[in-house]
Amino acid sequence: MKIVKKNISAKDGSGTVMLPPETPEDLWHSYNLLKKEDLVRCTTVRKVIKESSTGSTTSSKKRLMLTILLGKIDFDPDALQVRLSGQVRNQNELVRLDLPGDPRGSLQPDRQAKLAAIVMHSGLAHLCLVTGSLTITKARIKTNISKKRTGSSQNSKAITKFFEAIYQAILRHVDFTKVKALLIGSPGYTKDDFFAYLKETCVKRDDKPLRDAVHQDKFVLVRASNGHKYALEEVFSDPVIAKKIEDTKVVKEVAILGKFMRMMDTDPDKAYYGYSHVKSAADQCAIDSLLITDELFRAPTPQVRCMYVDLVENVRSNGGTVYIFSALHISGQQLGQVSGVAAILRYPLPDLEELELEYEAAMMGNNNDESEDEDEGIDEVQEDLDDMHF
Repeated sequence: MKIVKKNISAKDGSGTVMLPPETPEDLWHSYNLLKKEDLVRCTTVRKVIKESSTGSTTSSKKRLMLTILLGKIDFDPDALQVRLSGQVRNQNELVRLDLPGDPRGSLQPDRQAKLAAIVMHSGLAHLCLVTGSLTITKARIKTNISKKRTGSSQNSKAITKFFEAIYQAILRHVDFTKVKALLIGSPGYTKDDFFAYLKETCVKRDDKPLRDAVHQDKFVLVRASNGHKYALEEVFSDPVIAKKIEDTKVVKEVAILGKFMRMMDTDPDKAYYGYSHVKSAADQCAIDSLLITDELFRAPTPQVRCMYVDLVENVRSNGGTVYIFSALHISGQQLGQVSGVAAILRYPLPDLEELELEYEAAMMGNNNDESEDEDEGIDEVQEDLDDMHF
């Protein structure tokens, strides 16, 4: 993403930045930069109705450039759209001030993902593209497959219909000039039967993209427990898959998260989660790997955001490795269930609980010496932490 123009004040951090998102990754990072009460200037389409002197009306769509004070920010990972709404702050001939606006910055899904995956079981499949920050569902295929009965062809017809729908979804959504591997996961032999169908069909129809992908060994079959999207986590954890796509960001994240989860059971004195525990370990230069979700950097108040930025810088300055998980990846969602921040330590800290109590006691002592305003500020930070379940 190229920054076209930047003017930031060194005193208070206020200013402006102009940038054109060019890929879905750029759009995701732009979304992370935005917060409520920011001013955003971008284009939107409005329906304009004009009334003639005779009372008849005509409508047309006009593209406008509007500035709004952000009130709501949403990201749609499937459509790859950032939806912004708020109050209009610049008036023109078609839009008045202080009316709700709905400008959108959006990009159509492109085919820059290096990894694609299908998980399926009988009658249900999900096709996803995986980028560095997003797991995007491109197709959900559901077909009613009746039970196999002697002398009936309905079952085989339904299975063929199901496989054909998956085949067409791959043709539409997967760009094999970019994708390094397409993972196919299922319980039992469903994946094997589908892959056999795909190989036979792509040759029969002379579908060059799929035929070339087969020859280049871009299809990798792996076991998955079902056809739901969450089964992708099992697929990415498979050692064979990890080796095949070892340089992709999502595999590295799944691997380090798996290591943390195992260590929680086997060596708990070297694995901690939650801000207080992790911060205590960081203060002792004990963190080897820090795992943190990008969602924490969008906390409601600057104080909380700065806490996590400082934590990341502390770990990096002491030689630790930082893994920033996307909240829109399955691995990031799993990390979010254990507070969104965790650490693997260089050496055991069995007394970390006691150190944390001492740290909190010292903080409380310092708070008693501060002004009432500062106390209120700390309370606001604590409320934000409580709301975020840390």
